[in-house]
Order: sequence, then structure tokens, then C-alpha cells
Amino acid sequence: MRKIRQPFAGLCVIFLMSIVLLACGNSEKQSGGNAADAAATPSGSNAAVNAAPSSGTTGNAAADTASGMRAYTDYKGHSMEIPVQPKRVIFSGETYGDLLALGVQAVGYPLSMGEGQVYEDKLQGVEDVGFPINLEKTLELQPDLIIYAGTDEADFEALSKIAPTIIFNTFAPLKERMLELGGILGKTKEAEAWLTRYKTGERAMWEQLQSAGMKPGETASVFTYYPGDRLFVMAATGLSQVLYGENGFKPAPAIQKLLDADPDLGFQEISMEVIGEYAGDRIFILTPVADEAKQSTDKLMQSKVWQSLPAVKNGQVYTQDIMKTSSDATTREWLLGEIPRMLNK
Repeated sequence: MRKIRQPFAGLCVIFLMSIVLLACGNSEKQSGGNAADAAATPSGSNAAVNAAPSSGTTGNAAADTASGMRAYTDYKGHSMEIPVQPKRVIFSGETYGDLLALGVQAVGYPLSMGEGQVYEDKLQGVEDVGFPINLEKTLELQPDLIIYAGTDEADFEALSKIAPTIIFNTFAPLKERMLELGGILGKTKEAEAWLTRYKTGERAMWEQLQSAGMKPGETASVFTYYPGDRLFVMAATGLSQVLYGENGFKPAPAIQKLLDADPDLGFQEISMEVIGEYAGDRIFILTPVADEAKQSTDKLMQSKVWQSLPAVKNGQVYTQDIMKTSSDATTREWLLGEIPRMLNK
């Protein structure tokens, strides 16, 4: 078995990129993220960016305050001056729904990342900066702040010549991420209010399910397929983050063992033959993007191994589109209403 700490949003992106790569006739790369892809910029982009002025610090705190700038250090240790109240933000990362939850709409975003997401219809008017990010398009949009989820230093340097650029950890826990993003965008009160509302909604959801017959100590598992007939059990990411919340379902014992060993484990690849070891009282199947992975899912659900699972026999299997189980704030809030709907089908 193979353990992977890659967060779930990254797995969704891998699914999307695998389709693009197959369509282009390129060989698939199991990078587990977008840093390598983001390093490949469109032809001619660097020349345009090199002509842009650098966004270095002024070295004068009083002048910075007067001009609406402040000091900031990102989680990778880059120090810079950023706007106190940014107006033209470009966001390149997997959790765009975090911005929407704070009432912020970016001027630019890789629109392919939003395809199939619960917030896809809220992206009207947002310009596509591409994935990997297109430097020429980024320059054209004249941002006053760039929030970038990649980790490639060459990309950071290139983007920093356009506008102050923050490398942002979109894989941080929800609370940590929202408070940090709220501070960056001048939306701290909004972030705190959203977190309070989410906590209240989460508690109400579990109370509703418990009154509808959810038993104390019930376990749950989340599975999905990736092209290449690769089966994954989800740990601390995506839908499982909601299911295993306070007052929620318990991870199946084998999943709990994984989390005890590594609380940040996103998901682990397993073989179909051992799925019973990871299967809980309730099973959630995430419908994949790629046709090949969908065929693998169908094959699993027709197998004797699958048919022998107690959750299957008891009719406690639920399916959901993988792209609608991301970790961003907007999706997480949506899932509070969607989970009871799935269970009550």
C-alpha cells in the first residue's frame, strides 16, 4: 500500500489535469501537485513580465501606512509589502471558494479549477489566468495582489515583478486558512463570522442526523478511483473532513490507525482486495472525473468483494461527484446541507 499526504483538492486537480494531458497526447506525470506544471509558462510571457516594475518594499513604515501598504511574511518566509485593502486580487489555487465565503471576487483565477465545483456559477466576470498561470494575462489584469498556491521559486519571482505576491498554503486546516486569508484581504471580521456560522451549521447538521436515526459510534469510509485502476481511501481531506468532524461519524478502525500515525494524511492507495478492512458502517463513493476511473468504480461495485461488505448489504452506500467535495469554505458549507440529503435518499 502507498501512503500519500497530498490533500484532496490536489487529487481533484490531478484528475482534471490527467484528462488534459491525455487529450494532448502527453504522458501522465504523478507529481502530486501543480508546482511542476506552473513552472512551464507560455512563450513570450517572461519578456513581458521582465518589463514590469518590481514591487519591492519601500523601507519607510510611515510612508507605507500612509499609502495603504503593510508588511507581510508568507508561510514560505517571503517578506513583502501588501495592500491593507487589496482591490484587484488574482488567486491561483485550489480553494477559491474561501474568497467567495468572505464576499471577495478575484479579477483573475484559473477557471479550469472551478469547473464542476459547487461555486462554478459564481465565477462570471472573473478573467481566466490559466493553469499553469499565464504571466502575460496576469500582467494585463494589473493586480495589486497575487495569492499563489504554488511553491516554485521561479514562478514566485516572476509574479512578484507584476505585483506583491503571497505564496499561500491552500492545504492548511479550514480555520487557519480562513483567518489567514481574512487578514490578507482585510476581511478578518468576515472570516470570524463565517467560522462561527459554519460551526453552528455543522452542529445543527449532526443533531438533525442523530434525531433521524444516526447511531452513536457509527463509522464511515470514503473511497474513490484514479485512472490506472488505482483505488484510494480518503483520510483527512475533502468529504471525510466533514464526516469525521466533532459529533460526526468515526473513521473505520483501519482509517483511524492511519490518522493516528499521520493526522495530516490526505489519502492512501489500497487494493480492491483489502477494501473490507477500510469499509465503515456507511460508505461514500466519490464519482471520479475520468472515464477510465468511472469504469474502475463500476467494476468494483459489481465485484463479489464489494457485494459482501455490510454497508452494501444494508443499503448504506452513497455517491457524490468528487468535484463537489472539495475542502474550500463554500463547498464545506454546501456539504452541511448535502450530507443529510444523501443519507435520507
